[in-house]
Amino acid sequence: MAVYSQKKDYVDLAQYDFSFSLRNKLGRLLWNICYWFFYRPFNLDIFKGWRNFILRLFGARIGEKTSICASVKIWAPWNLEVGSFSSIGPQVICYNQGGITVGSNTVISQKTYLCASTHDHTIANFPLVLHPIYIGDQVWIAADAFIGPGVMLGEGSVVGARAAVFKEVEPWTIVGGNPAKFIKKRSISS
Repeated sequence: MAVYSQKKDYVDLAQYDFSFSLRNKLGRLLWNICYWFFYRPFNLDIFKGWRNFILRLFGARIGEKTSICASVKIWAPWNLEVGSFSSIGPQVICYNQGGITVGSNTVISQKTYLCASTHDHTIANFPLVLHPIYIGDQVWIAADAFIGPGVMLGEGSVVGARAAVFKEVEPWTIVGGNPAKFIKKRSISS
């Protein structure tokens, strides 16, 4: 038996009015065409400089010797910043309507989903809300993790495989699970 609220407020998506500018839409159209013809086919490691060049043409800020796999899907390159000596692995999704910043010496493993936007579920027309993601230096995000809107991953933190992170992660800590919880402090031995 379904339970229904007696409250008269309701989600009214007929009133949804968030739209991106024509410039944004045309930029994403051009980016998607270039992605399929000039970025995605160049999947060998020797083409990482070429891929970074294409991303920079679309406004991404990419550090030196950074490797972003050809299968990475980036919603808006102009909302992406990646530091030096970092790596974004195969089939990562950067849903960066809000900005995504990745520090240096950071690894984002395969199939990770970075989501920098959400909707305000408390307002009837369900408006889009942009919440940038910040990933610090020396971070490792293991395979198939989800990093939610507005999350900040502190320097040296580790996110375990398949973890779902919705809150800030303190520097030099390891988290895992869904929702992600503190596991232990991270220490580096020489």
